[in-house]
Amino acid sequence: MEFTHLGRSGLTVSRLCLGTMNFGPQTPEPEAHAIMDTAHDVGINFFDTANAYGGDRKGHTEEIVGNWFASGGGRRERTVIATKLYGNMGSWPNEGKLSALNIRRALDASLRRLQTDYIDLYQFHHVDRATPWEEIWQAVDVAVQQGKILYSGSSNFAGWHIAQAQAAAERRHYLGLVSEQSLYNLMSRTIELEVIPAAAHYGLGIIPWSPLHGGLLGGVLRKENEGVRRVQGRAKQTLAEHRDQVQAYENLAAEKGVEPGELALAWLLSRPAVTAPIIGPRVADQLGSAVRAVELTLAPDTLDELDAIFPGHRTAPEDYAW
Repeated sequence: MEFTHLGRSGLTVSRLCLGTMNFGPQTPEPEAHAIMDTAHDVGINFFDTANAYGGDRKGHTEEIVGNWFASGGGRRERTVIATKLYGNMGSWPNEGKLSALNIRRALDASLRRLQTDYIDLYQFHHVDRATPWEEIWQAVDVAVQQGKILYSGSSNFAGWHIAQAQAAAERRHYLGLVSEQSLYNLMSRTIELEVIPAAAHYGLGIIPWSPLHGGLLGGVLRKENEGVRRVQGRAKQTLAEHRDQVQAYENLAAEKGVEPGELALAWLLSRPAVTAPIIGPRVADQLGSAVRAVELTLAPDTLDELDAIFPGHRTAPEDYAW
């Protein structure tokens, strides 16, 4: 496994981040524990979760991770744990978003569920347009002073939201955000317009979620032909719209002798400002393919061929101005 700093911070994390969203709703707790153990075995020390994860039982995913931490063996000490807040955890006022009150309550609740006394990376899961950054940073400041938070990150922010957050942090002489978690993959490259330039300028590490675009970049057509997988719902419509591109992509992967999912991850790892794509295996055996992607270096001509199949964006404003 390779390691890098998270953005401009001194925090060292693996080039892959273990996503836990399936833990509970899709993956039973014993299997989730096995996945986390295997992640450590292959060198992944960076785990991502959220207080709202757990399906109908919000908070259950954090509880699963917390039970794993509590089983000992240095599991907590060897893990950089990232969690998130924003979504409503109940029906009463102040049980969601980024008010100082909810930050305090949500943080304490996450600490209880995770059975730890600090969060390495506490992330804002969405922009709260109703709460001023002065209030948000004041609440985070208190938590940092209490030793409950070490670093702060954002998720699903636009470039100007990052700039707004960092300007407010600078006024407080505060570190501010060190990471941004965004949708980013070969099929969805919108953040190249402004989010990545903003992240690079302010020293934020990009943590891409859905690196295989819901599995569509993981060899879906081959699996469909083999009867291994049936695509349904929104993914089926997306595949129908981009079938020729996906087929060309799978053909390229076969030509290069690599698995499609490994190619997609290796491409992300080559992108500017990207720290660690989030992988969400349902079983421990799926981790091996992701680890192989870290060891894969893509030649310039391969990168050009991928750009030809899935065109990206030049840095704003060049993509829409003279």
